[in-house]
Amino acid sequence: MLAQEVTVVDFETKFPIKNCTIYGENNPKTVHTDKNGKADVSVFADNEIITINHISYIEVEVLKRKLSETKHTIYLHRNAEALDEIVLSSSRKKELRKRIAEHVEINQLAEIRRIAPQTSADLLASIPGIKVQKSQFGGGSPVLRGMEANRILLVVDGVRMNNAIYRSGHLQSSITVSPSILERAEVIFGPSSVIYGSDALGGVIHYYTKTPKINQEEKVKFNLLSRYSSVNEEYTNQGSVELSFKKWASLTSFSHSEFDDLRMGKNRSHGFDDWGKVFKYSDNTNDFYNLNPIQNTNPNIQKNTGYNQSDFLQKFYFKLSSKTDLTVNFQNSTSSDIPRFDRLTEYSDGNLKFAEWYYGPQKRLLVSAQLAIHPHKKWIDDGTITVAYQKIKESRIQRKFNNLERLYRQENVDVFSLNGDFSIQLAKASNRDLSYGFEVAHNKVGSNSFGKTIEINGNEIIGFSDDFTVQSRYPDGGSTYTSSAVYTNYRQDVAENATLNTGIRFTHTILNAKWIDETFISLPDNDITLKNSSLTATVGYTFRPTKEWRLSSVLSSGFRSPNIDDVGKIREKNGKVTVPNVNLRPEYVYNAEIGVLKYFNNKKFNIGLNAYYTLLNNYISRENFMIDGGSTILYDNEIVETIANVNHKNAYIIGGTLSFKGKLKENWKTKGSVTYTKGKTYDTDTPLSSIPPLFGNVEVSYAKNRFETALNFKFNNAKKLKDYNLVEGIDNIEQTPYNNLTSQYYGTPSWKILNFYSKYKVSNTVQFQFMIDNIFDQHYKEFASAISAPGRNFSFSILIN
Repeated sequence: MLAQEVTVVDFETKFPIKNCTIYGENNPKTVHTDKNGKADVSVFADNEIITINHISYIEVEVLKRKLSETKHTIYLHRNAEALDEIVLSSSRKKELRKRIAEHVEINQLAEIRRIAPQTSADLLASIPGIKVQKSQFGGGSPVLRGMEANRILLVVDGVRMNNAIYRSGHLQSSITVSPSILERAEVIFGPSSVIYGSDALGGVIHYYTKTPKINQEEKVKFNLLSRYSSVNEEYTNQGSVELSFKKWASLTSFSHSEFDDLRMGKNRSHGFDDWGKVFKYSDNTNDFYNLNPIQNTNPNIQKNTGYNQSDFLQKFYFKLSSKTDLTVNFQNSTSSDIPRFDRLTEYSDGNLKFAEWYYGPQKRLLVSAQLAIHPHKKWIDDGTITVAYQKIKESRIQRKFNNLERLYRQENVDVFSLNGDFSIQLAKASNRDLSYGFEVAHNKVGSNSFGKTIEINGNEIIGFSDDFTVQSRYPDGGSTYTSSAVYTNYRQDVAENATLNTGIRFTHTILNAKWIDETFISLPDNDITLKNSSLTATVGYTFRPTKEWRLSSVLSSGFRSPNIDDVGKIREKNGKVTVPNVNLRPEYVYNAEIGVLKYFNNKKFNIGLNAYYTLLNNYISRENFMIDGGSTILYDNEIVETIANVNHKNAYIIGGTLSFKGKLKENWKTKGSVTYTKGKTYDTDTPLSSIPPLFGNVEVSYAKNRFETALNFKFNNAKKLKDYNLVEGIDNIEQTPYNNLTSQYYGTPSWKILNFYSKYKVSNTVQFQFMIDNIFDQHYKEFASAISAPGRNFSFSILIN
């Protein structure tokens, strides 16, 4: 009997692989490996060629009588391309892409290394359908389907990153997860996933950090990455150590990046000679004082854009039993002061307005424990329980020219969360799967503000001479935001070539806020409690008429309850101050989308199209707002207009992404995408904010043996003045060229750039990578961005495993 039994294991970890399909050349019978990777192959003849197949591994064929030469053990290698067909984020467990109706994009470790992004925002910008806005270099606000900031949900290792002060407009927090610690990034477009709920109106961005793997043999792995980029004198170094044992494993990773001031492109095909150039800048610092701005000797160098960031990851994985695993996760990200470039280049009466405007060190701490259980009971097959704590610190420091008063605003957020996600297979024959779960997150927000008059001696700041009152950004009496939700999701193969998915989620939120200081603003009620609830649902259908075609459709709804930032924020921009609106209510979206995917050449090439229509109801946007019976207030010693977030009736967003990917012929591959978005309000007939112009890219690559190279072409259409939302200020029309002939802003000019990539693998442990971005040194700005995009950049990196 032993001679008729085979064991299938992972080549790298030596662990058994269950659910492998084994079939013969001319034998209709098939067998499957059990949880120990074992299968009885006695049904096959000794001279028969048998095939071992698993979706995550490269298929193997072997003559049965030769099995004795490997002691009846078969080793399988993981198939990197096959992993693209497995989606983790859609139902928080492994799921075949062909059974998922939603539009999902995946970047794996190999692709992340190939892109070599300086920040996670740059990584997201490489994903089809995503546009990234930057107010300063130390940031990046991803836009999905015309939505960004707190309408996009960021998740890391199953823990919600969005907190009570995630703001509308542009949110630069995506960079607090270093790309060097990522194993995988998945993006779900649209509000279709009931697994995630509130905030996921435009979609979900799920970061998966590297996880250590246990091994039958004791192993130690080292990983070193070093990169230099010329355009901003970037130096990034990352190192990690992975320890693998039979019952537990550990991964320790540390990375540090130094970025100097960013250089923009010199060639101005758009025809605007001075647009974006920095002629003057402030060299004031925390301890250095200069009464006047400095003349920039090279206006193409964007002064006050450099910063540095350090990221630490420690993960432990424990195999507690055959049915229980525990993962302990510790993440810490800390930056230096990050200059707010758009504010430091802001002019008032012909002069630079701010001598100082920067974010204090941006700090993110995450501690989580994730218990994975596999009881295989009637009511649960698999489950994951995640408990997490996050601490976020951010601050804003500013001082104007010809003014000794420095303003400090500090925010601290503590987030406690508990998630439970469970699944059960109701019927194996029809692949009937039921998943259900819950989520609870409690946010505690502390907001502090104060002012200090600096004391100077020449150019040196020697201390402070006075204190004064400053309006806090959020309620100074403290605030909390609690969200709780339950959901259930059902997926079934209604036919051999069709899958139906339905889901429903109930969410309840409670917001408490208290204002104490009334020096500048008096509210109708200084102590408020807002409670909101909503039921959202999704229905998705995937139809596969042939092996070459996949058709999908989704109907879904989404809900976003106003958070502390929406309801209680007070801040100034461009002479207007956003003030609290305690009567703000939730916004809703109703979404319909279709997807078409066509495979060619035995699935070696594919073309896909995803199109959608989204209706926004009770949507939130900014407009002029009366407070204390007036439309202006005194703020930071200026009389400014007041605006607030308010609910409106209806608006719509339509769009789609066309993409292609695959092998052209031996050694040659290509990929590309083009994305179109349009958004407008029904009630006021004005353009929505955050709607990027048409954009896309095309890439052709060649790989043979140890060498790989590629050319990448990126393009972006113009966005004209008439397509901007000029009320909210989110689209930053003032960051576009000014037309003196019409006395109007021009809008965003179109642009196109060409990039080069190459990689040489010296050995299995060492590889070199060389890139030239923006080969022709074109000057351009991404839509709504204050900072000009990088000019020609030479990047060199070495990776040692």
